Amino acid sequence: MSTFRLHVNIDHVATLRQARGTPYPDPLWAAPLCELAGADGITVHLREDRRHIQDRDVRLLRETVRGVLNLEMAATDEMVKIACAIKPDVVTLVPEKRAEQTTEGGLNIKASRKSVEKAIAALKKARIQVSLFIDPTEEAVKLSHDVGAPRIELHTGDYCEKQHDVRAQAGERELERLRNSAQLGSELGLHVAAGHGLDYINVAPVAAIAAVTELNIGHAIVSRAVLVGMECAVREMRDAMDRGRSQLVHATHGARG
Repeated sequence: MSTFRLHVNIDHVATLRQARGTPYPDPLWAAPLCELAGADGITVHLREDRRHIQDRDVRLLRETVRGVLNLEMAATDEMVKIACAIKPDVVTLVPEKRAEQTTEGGLNIKASRKSVEKAIAALKKARIQVSLFIDPTEEAVKLSHDVGAPRIELHTGDYCEKQHDVRAQAGERELERLRNSAQLGSELGLHVAAGHGLDYINVAPVAAIAAVTELNIGHAIVSRAVLVGMECAVREMRDAMDRGRSQLVHATHGARG
């Protein structure tokens, strides 16, 4: 496995399946193709409304994924029970709204602290690593540490939406928020991942953030896979990430020189 990891979210393979109620395309077919192409892990989100990934998918992926299986889910008793039974390598606790098309932001830990702490305690007891999907703010990073989460995933959605706003430099400000939050997380001893909305064009600056050691990317890869195939789509993303990471290496060597 690479020290800078790519976890591929295969939710939208299941979205295609559920659109027609067919048994295909099956996420279980997609996962090994992703791993063969260089993915270090597989991410799936088991939503409460089961709009794409199903319980059966998670159970069978647990048996077949060779790398890391990361299960995204809400901090509810139902989901915690499922996770403790299936035992993914990592559970990422995310906010969830029934009407949203996709996750719209990070966990509000302050507002949901009791349920988050309860979920973390149960998952740790089951020896499952826990990550919190959070907005890139100092408060959210510190709260994640305070409630006992060993991992965080920084929400990159605002950066992705504002990256093209050159006139207002909004994209650069969002990137700086990601850098600062990732650095703080690293200083607090947290494993720092990032994801949401990343694609082949905007991934490089995030990949160049030294404190970020893992990216979770799904929609862009699955969309590309429709045209070029899953293995090619994953390799192209891996290449885009590595090109971004090389900027960090060059900058480090330049500073030493």
